[in-house]
Amino acid sequence: MKLNELKPQEGSVKERMRVGRGIGSGKGKTSGRGVKGQKARTGVSINGFEGGQMPLYKRLPKRGFNNIFALSFATVNLGRLQKAIDEKKIDAKKDITEDVLVESGVVRRKKDGIRVLGNGELKAKVTLIVSGASKPAIAAVEKAGGKLEIIKKEVAPIKNGKTSKK
Repeated sequence: MKLNELKPQEGSVKERMRVGRGIGSGKGKTSGRGVKGQKARTGVSINGFEGGQMPLYKRLPKRGFNNIFALSFATVNLGRLQKAIDEKKIDAKKDITEDVLVESGVVRRKKDGIRVLGNGELKAKVTLIVSGASKPAIAAVEKAGGKLEIIKKEVAPIKNGKTSKK
């Protein structure tokens, strides 16, 4: 067998349907689109259009809101923290701050701060300095003989009477 004799498996390659090539082809005239006009053209998006009637998505009431002052925390579980200590990525004898957690790869980015959650088990005696922690996490750190400090994010007022995150 030579390279110029190679052919695909029988039935594995299907030829493209050639539309608009006469009535005898079965896909002539409207090319299987069934209609003329707007729906036969390309690049027309008419989803949600109800012929000028007020669309359903505009008839329904708005609901909820986005709090622009809400803080978004990155989370880390105690089990993940213990794993990083066991792998010697974090020194348990030194204070563990948010920057240390990012540098060691435990958390990808700080966002508005890091919040410690109580999933998993912590055996090492550590001092954590983070933006937030759940009650089970605080209890687990203190049970292991460690300490957990929570730093508060300051919300500074701006000129128009609203506040901004810092």
